[in-house]
Amino acid sequence: MIKGFKEFILRGNVIDLAIAVVIGAAFQKVVDTMVSAIVTPFVNAAGAADSQGLGFFVRSGQENTFVNFSAIINAIIVFLITAAVVYFVFVVPMNKLAERRARGQEPEPEAVSEEVLLLQEIRDELRARR
Repeated sequence: MIKGFKEFILRGNVIDLAIAVVIGAAFQKVVDTMVSAIVTPFVNAAGAADSQGLGFFVRSGQENTFVNFSAIINAIIVFLITAAVVYFVFVVPMNKLAERRARGQEPEPEAVSEEVLLLQEIRDELRARR
C-alpha cells in the first residue's frame, strides 16, 4: 500500500496538480482585484443615479436586502478569465507533452513477411519496365 502511494506521488501528476492549484489561486486573486477595480465601476454605472450599482433592493431602505448583479457579473468574469489562463497555460501544454510521450511509445510496425517483400519487388520491377 505504501509502495503504491509512493508511485502515485512520484508519478508527477500530483506535483503538477499542486503547482497548478497554487498558481491558479494566486492568479485568481490578481484577476479578482483587476475586475473589481476596472469592471465593477463600469457595471455599477449602469444602475440608477440613486442606486448602489447594478441591482435592486428587495425592501426599500434596508441595506442588507440589496441584490447586487454587478458582484455576480464580476464573479463570472473572474471565473472565465482564470479558467482561460489555466487552460492555455497548463492544460494545453500538458496535453501536447502527453501527446509527444505517447508518440514516442507507439509500437513499432510489424516486420514485413517475405511474401510481401517478394510482391513489392515484383511490383517495383514491373514499374521499372514501363
